[in-house]
Amino acid sequence: MRINLTKKDLVNIIYMQVGFSKQITENLVEEFFSMIVSNLLKKKIVKLSKFGTFSIRSKNSRIGRNPKTKEEKEVSKRDVVLFKSSKEFKELLNINEKNAT
Repeated sequence: MRINLTKKDLVNIIYMQVGFSKQITENLVEEFFSMIVSNLLKKKIVKLSKFGTFSIRSKNSRIGRNPKTKEEKEVSKRDVVLFKSSKEFKELLNINEKNAT
């Protein structure tokens, strides 16, 4: 089951736990995401300790195919964001998965 978590949801969660005003909390969340994006653009990598690493990888252009029409089309060269979770984050996920079963 897929659950979407929006920025508004994050603001409300942090607001309830920390006790700052909603405006300050919203500014904190926006600034957090802005810092990640700006550092990715500058340095091509952002490491969040005990969480994971975001990096940018360039993909070359290639020939793609529409699965419905079988029409071939060139997919242009582009940059994509990759996320690699840290060892601690993976362990945390596996502990929670074992407890759920």
